[in-house]
Amino acid sequence: MNRSVGAVLGVTVAWAVTTAFAQEGKVTTVISEQVKAEQAAQATQKRITQLDDEATGMLSDYRQMITEAQGIKAYTEQLGAQVKSQDEEIATMTKQIAEIETTSREVLPMMTKMLDTLEQFVKLDMPFLADERANRIATLKDMMTRADVSLSEKYRRIVEAYQVEMEYGRTLEAYEGKVGDKTVQFLRAGRVALLYQTLDGKETGYWDVNDKSWKIDSSYNDAITAGLKVAKKQAAPDFIKVPVPAPKEIK
Repeated sequence: MNRSVGAVLGVTVAWAVTTAFAQEGKVTTVISEQVKAEQAAQATQKRITQLDDEATGMLSDYRQMITEAQGIKAYTEQLGAQVKSQDEEIATMTKQIAEIETTSREVLPMMTKMLDTLEQFVKLDMPFLADERANRIATLKDMMTRADVSLSEKYRRIVEAYQVEMEYGRTLEAYEGKVGDKTVQFLRAGRVALLYQTLDGKETGYWDVNDKSWKIDSSYNDAITAGLKVAKKQAAPDFIKVPVPAPKEIK
């Protein structure tokens, strides 16, 4: 082989080697970019799966809240209808008393019936402030037999007692009392719920309106603690979790 041919072959081999290395570098770059793309795709898919799980959980929570809200709305509407009916009845009676001129023999039976109805209502209601409410009715019954109290005053006092009972349904109240032989703090949330907590905070319970009995349930411990603070004006008003009876169909 002559020198010129050898030189040509040398250049050719050098070029081939250089080209091979260049192509190998390109392949390496392409593979590296492909790996990065796959890693990015995996990360994106993981994020999508995470967001999908979060969305599913939020949708489930939303549906549950909607169901609870519908139940509370139905129960509130039922209570509203009852309160409206009571307001209309009291307004009607007030108008009748103002308009009619009749004898005590005709009016007294009506007021006695009102008082008996109120007493029955208290007996069937949640047992909050039991002594206070029973004493109020006993005082009214004693007043009905007194000749030194005018007919209009007797009526005013009975209507006032009705108004006090109606107000209980719109307020949040905390007070101390007894459940059996235990001294507890009561939390009354309108007429929706009545809960208690022992002074040491170890026992929490609520009044079951269906069974007419106290139920121990520590799951409401945090709720009643927060509610007691709100009722005592030690904390700003806030939502609290309370056991609400299922609404019943009015027939």
